[in-house]
Amino acid sequence: MTAHANAARSLHTVLGSGPAGTALARELVHRGHSVRLVDRKGEGPAIEGVARHAADVGTAEGAREAVAGAAVVYHCVNVAYHLQVEAMPRIQDAVLGAVETSGARLIVLDTLYPYGETGGAVMTEDTPWKATTRKGRMRAELDERYLAAHREGRVRVSVGRSADFVGPGVLNSTLGAAAFPGALTGGTVLGIGDIDLPHSYTNIQDVAAGLATLGEHPEGDGRVWHLPTAPAVSTRDIHAMIEKRVGRPLDVVVVAEPRPFGPFDEQFMAEYAEMFYQHTEPQIVDSSAFEQAFGATPTPLTETVDATVAWYGEWLAQQ
Repeated sequence: MTAHANAARSLHTVLGSGPAGTALARELVHRGHSVRLVDRKGEGPAIEGVARHAADVGTAEGAREAVAGAAVVYHCVNVAYHLQVEAMPRIQDAVLGAVETSGARLIVLDTLYPYGETGGAVMTEDTPWKATTRKGRMRAELDERYLAAHREGRVRVSVGRSADFVGPGVLNSTLGAAAFPGALTGGTVLGIGDIDLPHSYTNIQDVAAGLATLGEHPEGDGRVWHLPTAPAVSTRDIHAMIEKRVGRPLDVVVVAEPRPFGPFDEQFMAEYAEMFYQHTEPQIVDSSAFEQAFGATPTPLTETVDATVAWYGEWLAQQ
């Protein structure tokens, strides 16, 4: 292989520029990689060391163009909630086809949806996939296809699963714009379901670091991993952490059943209703397998809340 080809193969391509994709692009640059960040428009704030690229990875041609020359491809693409069941399989077909042709390794960011209702049991990578919802079954089918492609020797794949995101840059999350702006301004803070149940949240920086680690470790391919996630506490406990930092009691409105509220409009909540079980039973993620395999430690929730309060303070000042 020529020196030029060697240089080209060191490229890490991130598909999707949402909070996870953007945090991952920064993390990869920090680790010394050449990074391409792909979305439909190729626009957004400049990130040092990151080349933005416009492509529609839901098409075969767009996906091939997006991954060209990459040694590792990270699939962090998501779409509007009501479009997921239709769009995500189409994106998978295009991305799998593209990386199979190019020879790149594929790292996939995934959710906990394939497990379905667990009755509050701790979720490990050995937890059965028993989803009954449309979106849960769809995600499970996608993951089965990814792992089958790996077993068949077509694509080297690793899947990283995350709990609900929290952290700087995370807006569309139950611990995002639904909570922090109200906490900082004295407005309403949204709580969903039973906020006294233990509920795992994954720091967005730990999502990024976990995916980057999988990208650097081919020995992790061919399986699902739980990305580093701090031990679960109740959402009410996290609200108490936020109260200490903002210096005022939070005005929490608990939405005990799926209905539109705050940033979650009618269309979103209608689609989210089938997933509402995540807030009416404990959601406890065990990421010890990843931590032991790769020497990783999840960010303590106290540090996550510190960083998130600080980021939202800056974000609100710019609105």
